[in-house]
Amino acid sequence: MAAAGYRAWPSDTAHLSVLTDPVARGRGLARIVATAAVAAALQADLLPQWRARPAASRRVAQALGFSELGSQLSIRLTPVDSHAGRP
Repeated sequence: MAAAGYRAWPSDTAHLSVLTDPVARGRGLARIVATAAVAAALQADLLPQWRARPAASRRVAQALGFSELGSQLSIRLTPVDSHAGRP
């Protein structure tokens, strides 16, 4: 119903990922599995990082003691047709 883990990133950072089945949300499952992922990252001497965008994800991160330090902007680029000069 819920899963969490991390991927090791540069500078000894653990990028966390947490997923919960929509029908199981609101039961504290994300918090339980995220706690285990954070503990595993810390045990591996990594600094856990949580890029929480949705409000629910941010609430879980805050409940586990994470602090919001910034924001991220994602941009999708489309290839330009070199013959027509437009996307």
